[in-house]
Amino acid sequence: MNKYQPKGILNCALILIFLVLIASSLHGQTKADGINGEWLSPQKNSRIVIYKKGNNYFGKITWGTGGSSKDEKNPDKALRSRDVIGLEILKDFEYDGDGNWENGSIYNPREGKTYSCKMTLKSLTELSIRGYVGVSLFGRTEIWTRYK
Repeated sequence: MNKYQPKGILNCALILIFLVLIASSLHGQTKADGINGEWLSPQKNSRIVIYKKGNNYFGKITWGTGGSSKDEKNPDKALRSRDVIGLEILKDFEYDGDGNWENGSIYNPREGKTYSCKMTLKSLTELSIRGYVGVSLFGRTEIWTRYK
């Protein structure tokens, strides 16, 4: 038996442990950032890009409007002339560590209303968006598809 073998096995074990720790930390980060990217509305008439800013997730319209090109229904009259393209409609989502993004809000420019919202990544290509008033029981769910 080679006198260097135990030392070699120990080095291999340490490298393996190091790689497992790195992979697990990257896996957690990748899972939280799984919603990042561009998504199509259910009607396929607008695209929304979701991105991380600080520790929270946000989203803005990048294409299409599903209606007017201006934010005409905004309750703040001073904002009614702003463009819908580039409008941040998803705000302040936090990843809960269990496949959900919560404590955020969604603004619907077609109605001029803001709702509490949570998001759940159903698959790599489907994102469940639930907007609600008060409690999640009183709301509506849409499925967005990832834009390729």
